[in-house]
Amino acid sequence: MTTPLPEPASLRLLRRLVTVLTLVMIVGIVAITALIVVRLYDTAPVLPDHISLPGGASAIAITHGQGWYAVITQNQDILVFDALTGALRQTIPIR
Repeated sequence: MTTPLPEPASLRLLRRLVTVLTLVMIVGIVAITALIVVRLYDTAPVLPDHISLPGGASAIAITHGQGWYAVITQNQDILVFDALTGALRQTIPIR
């Protein structure tokens, strides 16, 4: 039976470098995946569950700002509501 030869120093260095490279690639893929998940996380605005429109108006679009949200109606009006109270702040006709 033959005895195994000792591993040359250059081969040992190469094996360690490949192992380190593999670990760095795994950490990099995990980091990139985490960044993608964080960036694509749904950050939709918080809107009220129910909005009462005056005069039986029907909404065709809605937008929001800091402290307010606006509804565009089929009657060509922009209704601006307070985000905290839900009270109608302003009506702007589109003419």
